[in-house]
Amino acid sequence: MDFSLSDEEREVREWVRTFVRKEIMPLEPEVLRRERANQPGLPADELKALQLKAKESGFWGVQTPQEYGGMGLSAVMMALIEAELGRSFVQFRFGGYADNILFHANDEQKQRYLLPTIAGDRKSCFAITEPGAGSDAKAIRTSARQDGTDWVINGEKTFITGGNEADFTMVFAVTDKEKGANGGVTCFLVDRDAGWRSEPIDTMGEWGPAALVFEDVRVPQENILGEVGKGFELAMQWIGRGRYALPARALGACERLVGMAIEQANTRVTFGQPIAEYQAIQWMIADSAMEIEALRWLVLHAAWVVDQGRDSRQAQSIAKLYGGVKANEIVDRVLQIHGGMGYTRELPIERWYRELRLLRIYEGTDEIQRRTIARNLLKGHATVSGTLG
Repeated sequence: MDFSLSDEEREVREWVRTFVRKEIMPLEPEVLRRERANQPGLPADELKALQLKAKESGFWGVQTPQEYGGMGLSAVMMALIEAELGRSFVQFRFGGYADNILFHANDEQKQRYLLPTIAGDRKSCFAITEPGAGSDAKAIRTSARQDGTDWVINGEKTFITGGNEADFTMVFAVTDKEKGANGGVTCFLVDRDAGWRSEPIDTMGEWGPAALVFEDVRVPQENILGEVGKGFELAMQWIGRGRYALPARALGACERLVGMAIEQANTRVTFGQPIAEYQAIQWMIADSAMEIEALRWLVLHAAWVVDQGRDSRQAQSIAKLYGGVKANEIVDRVLQIHGGMGYTRELPIERWYRELRLLRIYEGTDEIQRRTIARNLLKGHATVSGTLG
């Protein structure tokens, strides 16, 4: 059993680590200043400039298939990349990205939506969550009724990532109430100029989601993504596309945070000695290091299962649940080690504190992950022996 990285994996990781250190981390003080002034931390034009700089070195569409101009990297590669990007709280991601379900588009839709999104000329958002349908995605109420060759959509979506910036959305609506999620939900590609509007939602973090409102929005038949009634399957593909990526980014954050805690412990002096000499501090650092190591292997294992083409739901749920819980415990310890300064907005610790809290909610709450893990075990879809059996 070989736990070492391949030469290619190591090379990719080191390039991303260098890019984060040289291009992204220097932006952090200005990003914090902007956020304190209620301004976007990383404006769209600066994000695009960074993405184009990375593209010069070939980093474009890291998981986009090569036939569409991307790198087509593996899930393990993506886990390594996300961990490196997680070392900074600046919300950067490489360009050339498109939601995985857009690859189900037909040829005409690919020209209008997929290819412009990969090129960075269009922005999309995924809209399934509603005020009464969060963890229970099957409870969506947004409807679409057929009127001639058009469909008329009515309803509201909430907590939609990128909803304020998107010029089109992949919205899921009930097209057959009797069938519901079992063949009665359809995905529509809807341009903003078709008439839907977005409303910003203020949150404790810098996430900036939106509510999307549809009032008699007309969509032509040709804007159905996939097939009528097959939308829920597409939604589950989007949700399950890579839950390992979320705890992977948290892994990088925790590594940097504990590094900050170690530096603080060695330099902060109380009662005549560094606080690193106190057992209470040592145990916080030791526990954090142990949990980081466990999270690292849970993330890489989940990504490896994806690459093997196996059912990865159990591995990904375990990684996301553990990552969310432990990342929040770790950032809390790091803030405690920094004392009052950790609580201020002068340091990025409280910024991470707010950001990492979201990991326990979006793309499947802790409770949903526990439900998934338990169900898989109780129904015999997984065993406590894990992948090795």
